[in-house]
Amino acid sequence: MNSTKPSCDLCALPVEIPDFTLMTKSGLKRFCCEGCLGIYRLLHEGEVVEEAASDPSLPESSPKS
Repeated sequence: MNSTKPSCDLCALPVEIPDFTLMTKSGLKRFCCEGCLGIYRLLHEGEVVEEAASDPSLPESSPKS
């Protein structure tokens, strides 16, 4: 039985929890932890594909008057 786990796209450790993902212009990236995801996002912010903010807990941007 061969169950190889994907490796983190930042540090190359095995991805144990599949929840840490980020969509980029070059495809889906997987990370082993929230720290690696955050560091990758900072280092490659121009590559990140942001999804439309559908989370009601996020503040909406309003025009300045």
